[in-house]
Amino acid sequence: MEEELRIGVFVCKCGSNIAGALDVEGLAEYASTLPDVVYAPWNLYTCADAGLDEIKKGIKEHNLNRVVVASCSPRTHEPLFRSVCEEAGMNPYLFEMVNIRDQCSWVHQDKSLAESSMAKARDLIRMGAAKAALLKPQEIIVSGVEVKALVIGGGIAGLTAAISLGNRGFPVILLEKEKELGGMLRSLYKLAPMDADASEVINAKIKEAEDHPNIEIYTGATIEKVEGFIGKFDVTFSANGTSKDVRLGVVIIATGAGNLVPEGMYGYDGEKVITQWELEERFKAGKVDANNVVIIQCVGARSPERQYCSRICCAIGIKNAILIKEMNPEAKVHILYRDLMMYGVENEDQLRKAKELGVRFVKYDPKQPPVVEENKVTVFHQLMGTELEIPQDMVVLSTPLVGTEDGVKVGNLFRAGLDKNKFFLEAHVKLRPLDCGTDGIFICGSAHYPKDVRESIMQALGAASRASIPLSQGEVKIEPIVTCLVDKDACRGCGLCVALCPYNALEITTTDEGRKVNVITVACKGCGVCAATCYRHALTINSFTDDQMEAQIHSFMAA
Repeated sequence: MEEELRIGVFVCKCGSNIAGALDVEGLAEYASTLPDVVYAPWNLYTCADAGLDEIKKGIKEHNLNRVVVASCSPRTHEPLFRSVCEEAGMNPYLFEMVNIRDQCSWVHQDKSLAESSMAKARDLIRMGAAKAALLKPQEIIVSGVEVKALVIGGGIAGLTAAISLGNRGFPVILLEKEKELGGMLRSLYKLAPMDADASEVINAKIKEAEDHPNIEIYTGATIEKVEGFIGKFDVTFSANGTSKDVRLGVVIIATGAGNLVPEGMYGYDGEKVITQWELEERFKAGKVDANNVVIIQCVGARSPERQYCSRICCAIGIKNAILIKEMNPEAKVHILYRDLMMYGVENEDQLRKAKELGVRFVKYDPKQPPVVEENKVTVFHQLMGTELEIPQDMVVLSTPLVGTEDGVKVGNLFRAGLDKNKFFLEAHVKLRPLDCGTDGIFICGSAHYPKDVRESIMQALGAASRASIPLSQGEVKIEPIVTCLVDKDACRGCGLCVALCPYNALEITTTDEGRKVNVITVACKGCGVCAATCYRHALTINSFTDDQMEAQIHSFMAA
């Protein structure tokens, strides 16, 4: 006998977020009139304990077999509401969420549009209930995980992540494209604000990694091929002329960043006009003997070509200005800046220390940039409103960290997104800041964005922690609502969907009935590209089926 539908619709006020623009009580009353809806209360905060208890109570007392929550973003709260439905004894995938906050109240706050906003909210709730009526019970998909990690990059971030995973007992393969480990820290002299020797810090990390029984290190390594998905990544790489195939459960990308070479800027020649990184090398060699030093900030950054702030340039410039003054108290050091990015108490202390030592700061306008001449730098002092001529026998340019082509190659191999500046993108800036968009891929260090050593270490520890979850569980659970379904009878095995799938989640297999498409459910993200392009309608997305979408459309048009 066909199941009797009993739908509950829970409408959330969310304080003024929703109730500030919508009549929530009126929406709840409207929801109670919809087909198959037997219970439709409103809550002050549905995600709070009282609201969650209301859902559980409603399921039990009204024998609900479908639940709709009209509130905020499914991205943040849908897992919570699903779990509550499951606690009440209902299949969690018989739950539908309607976003009347982001898609209605937040974008239609104008009081003159109050009735239009309400009409839209009613449409959204009606469509959500129509879809909920066609939801089917589903089960979590479980897939095994190869308990081994790959860390790409042997700088401070990669070494920290590898050691952290190794200390947890997980086998780790660490790949570094250079012949030596260490990354950027091999080129640095001192680390501020702790005034630590960069070589000592990185050498201690290298030794710890090299001596670790769970870490296998390959230098001069290049990744050639990547297949698979979370839990079962098949990676081919070569190191020192030898090719090797490995299967891995998770991957941490710590490929770092590069230093911008300021060709054609401020008379850069690598001798008298140098970069901060070249100054670091002179510190290490003990060859800094200038008496009049001018440091120019934001060279090649915050410009049309690179609109971002590199964040660490100010701290590096001030750190090196302090070092020059400590080595030669009589030296005159000027820092020409647009704005100062000295976040954190300790960095602020560094700024105060520089001023106490006599470092002079001159604010310039990017529309009137400094002019470097033979023995002087001319700059318009923006605060004083006058032009200054500053003697110089060395000019140091603070240039940004930049994304690299090596990073682009790694990103393409692992299907990890990068931004226009070639830095790796996180899956979500707040909810998944250490994950890439592809499951099982994590990021840390300056591959993600320019950051100092301590931030890189903290992010590496976080990435290792995230990567430890599937490794320690030995399996991953995949939400069935975003997987693709195949009608084998309709499929003709043309391969169009396989070619278009951005996640490599489809493959052609040979069966007794001929060529058919097969779905690798663990890799599928439910993007819908395959379903939209299949001319045979052989593919559909679970919980976003054609009949569900048609029901929503008909429900909208019937208003």
